Amino acid sequence: MPEGPDPAPSTRAGTVRPEPDSQPAPAGESALFTLPNIITLARLFAVPAVVWLVIQHRLDIAFLVFVGAGISDALDGWLARIRNARSFIGAVLDPVADKALLVSVYVTLAIVGVLPDWLAILVVFRDVLIVGGLLLLALMGLRPAIKPLLVSKLNTALQIALAGAALFLAGFGLDGGPLLPSLIGCVTGTTIASGAAYVRGAARSLPA
Repeated sequence: MPEGPDPAPSTRAGTVRPEPDSQPAPAGESALFTLPNIITLARLFAVPAVVWLVIQHRLDIAFLVFVGAGISDALDGWLARIRNARSFIGAVLDPVADKALLVSVYVTLAIVGVLPDWLAILVVFRDVLIVGGLLLLALMGLRPAIKPLLVSKLNTALQIALAGAALFLAGFGLDGGPLLPSLIGCVTGTTIASGAAYVRGAARSLPA
């Protein structure tokens, strides 16, 4: 009599059927909960805390949180490199966390009168203009190459310097002399220049 089909692996002696909860985690979940991404998420979750601290006029503590966020920004990038833990999720979360913190600081500092309100409007308008332009080009079926411009990097560095200086001086009751007005002028100029550069680049990608 011919032998029947082989028994299922789970019925053979010495073989144990794997439990449902022993299955590997989905790729998206494992990519999200890496150490660099957890640090980035912590920086993103610090945004409402900084907003609340500034509105409550605890700019000294807000300054410390802002510095900690800057350290975490360098730390998560370093960990992603040495642990080979780069991911698409991290590449998206990192600039979102940075921009959310910086814009929130500018808006709240303008609300409490530490920075001019027109500067906060200018900073926010530049970011909205760039993001809106990219979305519009995407809806038109165009995918322009996004390259970090030198003037944009300079603008970001100056924005961070101004936010940190404003929090530090106002938080600890110090007089910075011409420091804040000088930084405000530099941030204004580079914000306008970088926004114009991105608009010019987007215009060049439009079909003739």
